[in-house]
Amino acid sequence: MRKRSTVSAVLSVALAASVAAIGLVALPGVSHAAKPAKKATVYYLSLGDSYSVGYQPTAIDNSTGVATAGYTSYLAKKEKMQLENFGCGGATTLSIIASLGCTESGFGPPAAIDAAPYNGITQEAAALAFIATPANAGKVGLITVSISGNDVTSCGSAVNPVGCVVTALGAINTNVATLVTDLRTALDAAGDTTAKIIGLTYPDVLLGDFVYPSGSPKPAMAGLSVIAFDAFINPALNTIYTSVAHGGFVNVTTAPYKQATAGDDTDSIDATTGVSTGPTKKLKPYGVIPASVWEICTLTYFCSQGNIHANTKGYTFISKLIVAAYPGIA
Repeated sequence: MRKRSTVSAVLSVALAASVAAIGLVALPGVSHAAKPAKKATVYYLSLGDSYSVGYQPTAIDNSTGVATAGYTSYLAKKEKMQLENFGCGGATTLSIIASLGCTESGFGPPAAIDAAPYNGITQEAAALAFIATPANAGKVGLITVSISGNDVTSCGSAVNPVGCVVTALGAINTNVATLVTDLRTALDAAGDTTAKIIGLTYPDVLLGDFVYPSGSPKPAMAGLSVIAFDAFINPALNTIYTSVAHGGFVNVTTAPYKQATAGDDTDSIDATTGVSTGPTKKLKPYGVIPASVWEICTLTYFCSQGNIHANTKGYTFISKLIVAAYPGIA
């Protein structure tokens, strides 16, 4: 019995070895599964000002600030694209097409994540050169542009803020139209004929004047900002960005955040008097405030610091708006 068991054991081992050996030999007509092909890189280009680089203040007196992931990093990951960020803090609709370099021209900061550095050429020229590079031909899928905010920032303190905005629109229209047309032409020439160009506007941060600075709110200014965005800035930008093939516009100003009303909803703040006439929400330390002001206080630094930039929650909100709009842009 012991001898028989030993023989059986030897045979079992030999059989197992044979099976293993067969598995190591490539049989005729049988091929191993091929590795899936690596997905081709698709680029997402970001152009613009401090919003395009996710700028946030680091001190309560607004004396310092840094570029962050902003909305671009989230968007790139969501759309599975490789980000190339040409954005430059402080950029205007003129500087983006006329000023050489970013920090060279006294602007900045540049992007902190996936920055596309450029010296001696304009932000627009740098983006156009990237598109035209043979290695990138046909690989650009999306361009976002956040520009024009710095063209009208000074209007907040003007004697006639709305009149100031109307005057600034002349240059904004000319410069942004040039930029968008040049980008579309370059994309088409490079074979990126289906790439999308999405323009953005901004949160109406001046609604924060309803509570900032503490103890001396300026509700009338908040009302004037509603007119400026709704009647002039946003319609103009929408017309420009949608005038080219595969162009779209994301109206950040009026996009509702959670349960609040639209960011500059005239049902919430009277556009003439700045008086709250609609839905309200409670927010510490401000108490009960117009729902639209609640949005600005929640998504930006304006109510707490008088700073016009979005916080992390605000940039994430903007990125989600772009993601939602992206599929619908023909």
